[in-house]
Amino acid sequence: MSCGKPHATDCRDVLEKVYTYLDGELDEGNCADIRVHLDECSPCLEEYGLEQVVKQLIAKHCGCDKASEDLRARVLSRIDQVRSELTG
Repeated sequence: MSCGKPHATDCRDVLEKVYTYLDGELDEGNCADIRVHLDECSPCLEEYGLEQVVKQLIAKHCGCDKASEDLRARVLSRIDQVRSELTG
């Protein structure tokens, strides 16, 4: 996607990095570039807003579920079994 207007950071570059930006995993230089771009590019800002809402919904509805103790025990047991097989 590109809005067709010239920017210091291309629309495609911004949208490729939006998840990394939302996750707080970009260095400050890239974050600043993306913030400047979003301030001046309404199509990317709209896309960013949509991506942010989707991430928030997923985190709200999927991020809080804890595995049951039974499932946790089975997974840890299987990990131990595989480790034994690999080292044995």
